Amino acid sequence: MLDIKFVRENPDALDEAMANRQGSWDREKFFELDGERRAVITEVEELQAQRNAESKKIGMLMKEGKREEAEAAKEAVRLVNEKIEGLAARRSELEDAQYDFMARIPNMPCEATPVGVDENENPEVRRWGTPRDFAAEGFEAKAHWDLGTDLGILDFERGAKLSGGRFTVLSGDGATLDRALENFFLNTHLARGFKEFIPPVVVNREIMFGTGQLPKFEDDAYHTGEDQFLIPTAEVALTNLHAGETLDASQLPLRYTAGTPCFREEAGSAGRDTRGIIRQHQFTKVEMVKFARPEESDDELESMVAEAEYILQQLGLPYRVISLCTGDLGFSARQTYDIEVWLPSYNAYKEISSCSNCGDFQARRANIKYRDPENFKGARFVHTLNGSGLPTGRTMAAIMENYQNADGTITVPEVLRPYMGGREHIEIQE
Repeated sequence: MLDIKFVRENPDALDEAMANRQGSWDREKFFELDGERRAVITEVEELQAQRNAESKKIGMLMKEGKREEAEAAKEAVRLVNEKIEGLAARRSELEDAQYDFMARIPNMPCEATPVGVDENENPEVRRWGTPRDFAAEGFEAKAHWDLGTDLGILDFERGAKLSGGRFTVLSGDGATLDRALENFFLNTHLARGFKEFIPPVVVNREIMFGTGQLPKFEDDAYHTGEDQFLIPTAEVALTNLHAGETLDASQLPLRYTAGTPCFREEAGSAGRDTRGIIRQHQFTKVEMVKFARPEESDDELESMVAEAEYILQQLGLPYRVISLCTGDLGFSARQTYDIEVWLPSYNAYKEISSCSNCGDFQARRANIKYRDPENFKGARFVHTLNGSGLPTGRTMAAIMENYQNADGTITVPEVLRPYMGGREHIEIQE
């Protein structure tokens, strides 16, 4: 959530930011709500002063024996109190309306975010690795959905039988590979300074609100009750671990990670990447979350991207890094890098990780602050960051396609073999 004082004092800056995001905000409504709220506050203050003056009169009049005048003063105080109560109720209504209004405005892009209309204007930052030339090797590469079916490790029919479209049953080496990837990701993060958590996958409405999933993306979320949801990513739970807390500057930065099942209804995304395991309603993902001082958050974003890149390099998967432009930026982010892995079935790079600096946007919604007595009084909002590190399903698809062999087997990347019982190849499952 944006700082209401900043919005009040810099509406032109917000106009520009929302235009760069290919959107807008209702400037007139904001100032209408804000103006009425401030007018109500002023009127209440005036009435309180009037009440105090009348209250003082009552004692003096009683001492002077002027009972009728004292009773009139009491009646005047009662009427003022009624007005104050009515105005307090109106103020509460206005503040709720203003809070809801502010909750629907996306974050403002930072200066480092390139200005652009949509994903077609996301600049490429760098590439790593060279895609295999399967034609030069004398065979045609298969898509992972065909490889998985032929090998008996991906069962789309039984997934649909159990749960409907875009659910998949992993079996045999497919299940083992998925578990191996999660353990490899987590162990890599732990060795590089992250702390592991196993959070609940069911969270309350205010927790989803804190990271910006609600109210905007409620249609994409799985409800388990009126006010509970299955998490779309561990970011939701990890970020809100410190909701309503004030951290000490000496603790920062905090670097957290968790591997969890993730659930996304993804309303409106039918027809997009629905084949295979690229876009599933349920998937496993290892997430990275950081809490940082504002002056350190940009560096923490770069190191988060490097963390996800390191894993892909260890797996030997070709990828590229792009910087999301303003028109493609997520709701809560001020700056985002996407990492896209090479998938032969698409003959293109596809997103496998998204790393974002949210600034104080989520911290303001979840009320996460920090103290630094040596540098300022009171408490200020921390900066929160999140990134995929990585999803097992998309990584599995990339391994299957990039490490496939002419005989239909799949070579297991060397770093994963200790997690696969020493297996070097995935072959047809009996």
